[in-house]
Amino acid sequence: MATTAEPGAQDSVYQVDSLIAEDIDAYLEVHRNKSMLRFITCGSVDDGKSTLIGRLLYDSKMIFEDQLAALEADSKRVGTQGQNIDFALLVDGLAAEREQGITIDVAYRFFATEKRKFIVADTPGHEQYTRNMVTGASTADLAVILIDARKGVLTQTRRHSYLAHLIGVRSLVLAVNKMDLVGYDQATYEAIVADYRAFASSIGIQVFVPIPISGLAGDNITTRSTNTPWYDGPILIEHLETVEVDAEAERAKSFRMPVQWVNRPNLDFRGFSGLIASGTIKPGDPIRVLPSGKTSTVSRVVTFDGDLDEGVAGESVTITFADEIDCSRGDVIAASDDLPEVADQFEATVVWMAEEEMLPGRPYWLKLGTQTVTAQLQAPKYQVNVNTMEHLAAKTLELNAIGVANLSTDRRIVYEPYGENRTLGGFILIDKITNATVAAGMLHFALRRADNVHWQATDVSREHHVALKNQKPAVLWFTGLSGAGKSTIANLVEKKLVRYNRHTFLLDGDNVRHGLNKDLGFTDADRVENIRRVGEVTRLMTDAGLIVLTAFISPFRSEREMVRNMLAPGEFIEVHIDTPLADAEKRDVKGLYAKARAGQLKNFTGIDSPYEPPEAPEIRIDTTAMTAEEAANLIVEKVLG
Repeated sequence: MATTAEPGAQDSVYQVDSLIAEDIDAYLEVHRNKSMLRFITCGSVDDGKSTLIGRLLYDSKMIFEDQLAALEADSKRVGTQGQNIDFALLVDGLAAEREQGITIDVAYRFFATEKRKFIVADTPGHEQYTRNMVTGASTADLAVILIDARKGVLTQTRRHSYLAHLIGVRSLVLAVNKMDLVGYDQATYEAIVADYRAFASSIGIQVFVPIPISGLAGDNITTRSTNTPWYDGPILIEHLETVEVDAEAERAKSFRMPVQWVNRPNLDFRGFSGLIASGTIKPGDPIRVLPSGKTSTVSRVVTFDGDLDEGVAGESVTITFADEIDCSRGDVIAASDDLPEVADQFEATVVWMAEEEMLPGRPYWLKLGTQTVTAQLQAPKYQVNVNTMEHLAAKTLELNAIGVANLSTDRRIVYEPYGENRTLGGFILIDKITNATVAAGMLHFALRRADNVHWQATDVSREHHVALKNQKPAVLWFTGLSGAGKSTIANLVEKKLVRYNRHTFLLDGDNVRHGLNKDLGFTDADRVENIRRVGEVTRLMTDAGLIVLTAFISPFRSEREMVRNMLAPGEFIEVHIDTPLADAEKRDVKGLYAKARAGQLKNFTGIDSPYEPPEAPEIRIDTTAMTAEEAANLIVEKVLG
């Protein structure tokens, strides 16, 4: 290996080993008080991320956190810590993890040097796993962008750099790897750095630290290489040990703490626990709880080890108040003289992470800090081309796409722009049916219309409308394949309800598309918007005291659940007209199945567009076992009974 050690490097290692051998408790105390740097390694496939991490672990005599825990439990094992680990075996182990798919997810390594502790996130380079890189970068202080010296700047290099910068990682290292494979050529290195600098400048990256390295040979990673006499910048470990962390900047900001849980072990203690996102807090400080706006002062700042004189950003604490005020999970405790904002409509950057494309209007769970609400995205304003930074027109976002869109939440949330506060500005979106994370995003600002549009109170209430009609409002939501018999049965049910003097209204899928939804087609996104609009209409009609019948294919469970959640508990009655596809196709009164089979009708449910049957409908009608008349009688009996 053609490297030479830095002066004093071996001496410092021996000093650490000696301290471990002589006084393990003293060593552990020194270790606990070291600063922490979180960083990620990212870049394209096979740029050498795992090899680089292996080299860092091997050459720097880095000690895993779990080994330290073992040392603390059994100091007799100290004598083994100075032994070398075979580098080839270590790299083989990291490679084996990659081959087994382990580093398709983010693999975290915990280690330390004499000067600092580190958590490194080894993120996958494959384009389809860009979402995992976003996960790793979301908590990182620094990003090591690897480039294969033989290949130069690639699309994935640009994508990862853009995402790291977008997420707020301001310290970047450009590690030009595999210099040994290009003969340590200075011109090759400088051309790559120049190419990257031009790109970085176009996306707002003004400062980065370029380093020529070889993960396999160890050049300029933990020791300065004699193979690059033309390079006089820092080696990688030197930079990682000395780069400034943004902890002080976070502490200088105003106090913010999302409440994780209410801690009440006994009647004499009621505290509010969470991780301090920014600022500091101490007994006597005035605070305000948002979104309620209730105020109090801090009595105690409590930890497992006892009370603190002051809690700072990055610490998990429990806060007690001088007054009994409402505060629960999802609330945000903030400095009373400088408050975050509260809103329910925003512009945001969205990184789409799901195989299925984004569906504007579909309800997703939005998690921001400890807050969880329902959110809906509008069609993107534009999508970003990561190669050119061009803003492209887009109706939706597909896997790994990055776009800017407006979103709305079902209630007001506490937030700050992502550029000011990662915790209160960064969010994820979760599919309500599968519970899979489908997107990550960053809030830019609240939309002005969110503050300009207010709910207008009226004197004639919903209860008054209901009393006038002397009936309980309800929505009978008929769902099933085309040709299942939804409209036929819904029409019979309405006629029977009218005979019982019930006030009803039938919304039929075809009829609605002649007016309210005439601008919509039959793509998945249009189907979502179709049901969203109908859901809003049914909500207004139930406010008027009506029994509403709807006959829509409504193929997606998520949208049917969305309408259910719009209504009061018990008012949504899902009626599954369960007809096998073969039977529905035999009827084919409108000739639609024949056209779909012939390829003349795209996005037809049951043929080239999916139908998700209800899992637990209130009423299930098997049209192979009963007539339409019998089905209508059964439904009316259950509604009126």
